[in-house]
Amino acid sequence: MGAILEMKGITKRFTGVVALKNVNLEVQTGEIHAICGENGAGKSTLMKVLSGVHPHGTYEGAIHFEGRELEFDSIRDSEEQGIIIIHQELALVPLMSIAENIFLGNEQATAGVINSETTHRRTVELLKKVGLNESPEELITNLGVGKQQLIEIAKALSKKVKLLILDEPTASLNENDSQALLDLLLEFKAQGMTMIMISHKLNEIARVADSVTVIRDGSTVQTMDCRDAPINEDVIIRHMVGREMADRYPPHEPDIGETIFEVKDWTVFHEQHADRKFIKGISFHVRQGEILGIAGLMGSGRTELAMSLFGRSYGRNISGKVLMRGKEIDVSTVQKAISHGIAYVTEDRKGYGLVLENEIKHNISLANLPGVASHGVINDGKEFSIAQEYQKKINIRCPDVFQLVSNLSGGNQQKVVLSKWLFAGPDVLILDEPTRGIDVGAKYEIYCLIAQLAKEGKCIIMISSEMPELLGMTDRLYVMNEGAFVAEMDTSEASQEKIMRAIVKSGKN
Repeated sequence: MGAILEMKGITKRFTGVVALKNVNLEVQTGEIHAICGENGAGKSTLMKVLSGVHPHGTYEGAIHFEGRELEFDSIRDSEEQGIIIIHQELALVPLMSIAENIFLGNEQATAGVINSETTHRRTVELLKKVGLNESPEELITNLGVGKQQLIEIAKALSKKVKLLILDEPTASLNENDSQALLDLLLEFKAQGMTMIMISHKLNEIARVADSVTVIRDGSTVQTMDCRDAPINEDVIIRHMVGREMADRYPPHEPDIGETIFEVKDWTVFHEQHADRKFIKGISFHVRQGEILGIAGLMGSGRTELAMSLFGRSYGRNISGKVLMRGKEIDVSTVQKAISHGIAYVTEDRKGYGLVLENEIKHNISLANLPGVASHGVINDGKEFSIAQEYQKKINIRCPDVFQLVSNLSGGNQQKVVLSKWLFAGPDVLILDEPTRGIDVGAKYEIYCLIAQLAKEGKCIIMISSEMPELLGMTDRLYVMNEGAFVAEMDTSEASQEKIMRAIVKSGKN
C-alpha cells in the first residue's frame, strides 16, 4: 500500500545539545510501527517534530505525509491532517466528564452553542469503539488508569485519526489492561489504521508490531521488518544500547542480617471514604541487606501501603506499629519518617518525586537540606559538589548539574530521585515502580544500584507490576491483594504462576 509517512534527514538542536541527527523514518500504511531506544535517545523529540510541538523552522529535514511535504506550526496543524499523538502522561481533566474530555477543544456546537445531544450520542459511539460502556457523564476521576487510557484513544478517534502515535501506552497499566489495549490496537490495524508505538516493553512490541525502528543517541540505527520472522529481543537490545547484554539483571549474592524494619498490624482507612478499610492489618519485616518484593495487581493497595508508612502520606485513621531495630518509631509525618531513616521513591516521579523546573543540584539536596547548609543557609558550593558527586556515581547523563530536571529523559530523572534519597542516608528504601517508563539500559543501571545498596546493608522494599523484575531482583516476596498480604515466599521458590495463583485464590475467599 506504500508509505503513509516519511521523515527525512530530521535534525533537531537544543542549546548545547543535538537531540536528533539526520533521522529517517518510514511508516507503511496500515501497519503498527514500533520505535525503540534508550531514554534520551530522541524518540519523543522525533514525535514532537512530527506532531508540531516543535514547529517547522526549529528543525532541519522534511516530513512527507500521504505523498505531500507538510510543514506543521502547531499540534492543531498536524491534527487537521489526521496525525494524533497520545502522550505518556494522560491529558485528561479529572473533574470533567468523559464526554467533556473527549470533545475538549473540539466541542460539538451549533452557532456557538454546545449540542448536548450530539455530544452524548457521539461519545457513546466512540466509547463502544474502544470497548467501554461507561456513561458519558461519568467523571474521569472515578475511572481507573486503564479506562482513562481508552478515553484518550476515544478522544483521538473523535478527530478522524489517520496516524495514531502512542507514547508508552501501557506504562501505567496492569497486565490485564495492557493486554486489552494491545488487542484493541490490533483490532484498529485490522480496520486499516496506521499506528506508531513507542515502548520499552519488548514483549508487547513483539506481539503487535509489523516493523521496528531503533534510535540510539539521536540517530536511526536500524529498521527491522517483523512480518517474516519473529522479533529477536536480544538483537533489539543490542541496537538500543550499543552493546551485548547477556543478563537483564545483575548478579546478586545476598548477605542478609538481622531484622531492621518491622511493621505490625498496620491498618489504613481510605482517604475519601472514611468507613472503607483499605489496608487491612498488614504485618511484615525486612532484614539488613535484603531486597524484599511486594507483588500484586494494580489497585491491590501496594502504593497506599508505602505512602501510609512514609509519614502517613496516604489514608486516615491509621493504626499499627512501625519498629526500627526492635524499637517503635513515630512515622506520623514525612519529616519524622526521614529522620528515622526511611525513604520513599514514588511511582510518580514527575508529580511527587521532583521539582521539574528546578536544577538537578537543587533536586538532589531537597530531602537533606541540612546536609548542604551552614547555620541555616544553603552553601551553594557544597550543594554543587554533592550534586556532581551523585551525577558521577549514579551516571546521570546531562551536560552539568545546572540542567533543569524537566529536560532530562525518564531514566535520568529517576536517577535524580534516587540520588535525592541516597543523599538523605536512609536505612530503609521503599522503591515504588522504580523502573517504570525507562529503557532496558537504564533499568540495568538502576538494578545494579539497588543490588549495591543491598550489599551495603540497606533494607530495600521493592514494589513492581513487572513480575519478571521482582523475580530477577528480590530475595523474598509478599503477595498483596485487596489491601492484605495473601502469601509470602522466598523468591528462589517463586514463579509468575505461583504469584497469580495466590492472588486468584485469595480473591475467592
